[in-house]
Amino acid sequence: MNLKSMTNEKLIVLDFYATSKNDVIEKLVDALYENDIITSKNDFLQAVLEREKQSPTGLEDGVAIPHGKSSAVKKSAFAVARLKNKITDWESINEKNEVDMVFLLAIPEQEASTKHLKLLSQLSTALMDKNFLHNLKLAKNKSQFIEALNYNKNKHEISNSDKIVLAITSCATGIAHTYMAAEALEKAGQEMGVKILVEKQGANGIENPHTNDIIQKADAIIFATDIYPKSIERFNGKPYIMSNVTEPLKNAKELINKALNKPDGILNKNDEILVSENSSEIGIVNQLSKAVLTGISYMIPVIVAAGIMIGIAKIGAMGFGIVQEIGNSKYATNPNEIIRILHYLDRFGGLIFAFMYPIFSAFVAYAIADRVGLVSGFLGGVFAAGLHYTHWGIKDGIPSGFLGALILGIAAGYISKFLNEKIKLRKSLSAMKPMLIIPGVSVLSIFLLNFYIVDPVFGGLNEILKNLILSSREVGTITLSSIIAAATAFDLGGPVNKAAGAIAIGLAADRIFPLTPRVLSIVIPPIGLGLATILDKFLVGRKVFDEDLRVAGRTSILLGFIAISEGAIPFMLKNPLITIPINIIGAILGSVTAVLLGAVQWYPLPAIWGWPLVENLWAYIIGLLVGTLFIALSNIFIRFRILKRKSRY
Repeated sequence: MNLKSMTNEKLIVLDFYATSKNDVIEKLVDALYENDIITSKNDFLQAVLEREKQSPTGLEDGVAIPHGKSSAVKKSAFAVARLKNKITDWESINEKNEVDMVFLLAIPEQEASTKHLKLLSQLSTALMDKNFLHNLKLAKNKSQFIEALNYNKNKHEISNSDKIVLAITSCATGIAHTYMAAEALEKAGQEMGVKILVEKQGANGIENPHTNDIIQKADAIIFATDIYPKSIERFNGKPYIMSNVTEPLKNAKELINKALNKPDGILNKNDEILVSENSSEIGIVNQLSKAVLTGISYMIPVIVAAGIMIGIAKIGAMGFGIVQEIGNSKYATNPNEIIRILHYLDRFGGLIFAFMYPIFSAFVAYAIADRVGLVSGFLGGVFAAGLHYTHWGIKDGIPSGFLGALILGIAAGYISKFLNEKIKLRKSLSAMKPMLIIPGVSVLSIFLLNFYIVDPVFGGLNEILKNLILSSREVGTITLSSIIAAATAFDLGGPVNKAAGAIAIGLAADRIFPLTPRVLSIVIPPIGLGLATILDKFLVGRKVFDEDLRVAGRTSILLGFIAISEGAIPFMLKNPLITIPINIIGAILGSVTAVLLGAVQWYPLPAIWGWPLVENLWAYIIGLLVGTLFIALSNIFIRFRILKRKSRY
């Protein structure tokens, strides 16, 4: 894409004095409107300002790239302002950046995933080139400025350099930082006399993929990623280092030197990472964080798919008045084919949910040990989901749930990694290691770990909570409501939740105590967490959740209203120490509020279609609001404070 074709002299504003960031943006929005690029100044301005709240658009060297996608944009274009003064409060990736060159990108809504990404990535790349930026700042008039936009840099031509380093860059969203990190590495390589070739794994997929020929010539690999890189097995036998995607923006030359002289390890011939003595610099916490994030990113589509299937079935069943019991086996032979389809669709959704933990654990292990961790990680998730109890015919077995999936996935990864590093075989027997020895030993290890530790620990915890709830029959209403609410919200559909449900339903069946705290605590956490992903940018001026969790948040709200609490599990897996206590407190506050105000629900119908059966529905809704708002606001402000603290260091 030619940058010159995306603008014209009427969209260039030179030597403009701006009083603030908004002053610049409004000036460029006016230029776009006057030149028939946008149909509504207000609509497009709102889109741009909304984007400004999400993450920094200031880069470095005085540059900022605000942008907006909107139905008010008629065609892709950008306007530019070169300022007389510097704006010091523009939020930038470099805190010392003082903005005096602003590119405002206008993208039609329907092109948001194509031209938007290409234009943004090309501009991000070009602006990392100091010569390109220098020419723009020296342009004496608009004509010269337009000519200076001609940026055609061939980055993937092999030079006569003695050293060749390959890199993969990838950020969570796959847009700006992916490309800026690539440009920073390439630029540093030019200055050092090292040929750097970068493969971008971004929102548009894999760009500039490394070929086998180039890989064979490479001296080292740099993985500058915030998520686990794809197709890592291509680089067998090559020295490598790992960093996050922002590190090249600060220390590109140091990364290149480290890759060539002091790598973290090598990739062995069985496609797995062998960690060297220097690998401790990566940090166990960083590795675990990437592993959990990788597992969550693969698990979220499973949750979404399961929720959609169940949602369609429940909504369809509403027309037949059987919404709550559509999954009952009696409907499998119903003469009405639509009812049969809805029944099996509901059951299918439940089946998909059963594979949520196996997928999560498999990819946690994969992120730690690569392919040799997949099998034992998957089977660890099978244990966490309780599928072994079904196969073994144990009706009262207690699955370990999300905590078990986390523990077993991590264990599977490190066990497989250890075996892969320590087992040495001669070349003729090397295939036995990844195909026989590692899966055999790692799977047996996971079986024993689950049999002797994970299942008994969570079974014992469940038994303690069950006895606690039973012993609380005679205590006051508030105490019993709090205990049921806390146990229900603790693991979102896991064994503790199910134990609370069994006791609470029994108490309601005997007309001892209503189900009000139970049904509210099922829906409060998923709705509250989902609400947090919507409100954060309005309350603290930025997003406090990554893109994967933002997608999960929208789904979590919908699933919450149909009483599927599992939509909130990705949040618990990512930050259990934050999420679990807030969920418990929010559920207690919401439930106790509703109970004190007189809400009564005797039926196990937590979904929205059960609301008409609630006595004093207004009190029930107030309790729901109290709980969900507490969870949403607490998550937003606590996570925002953590992000601010990290940014200082």
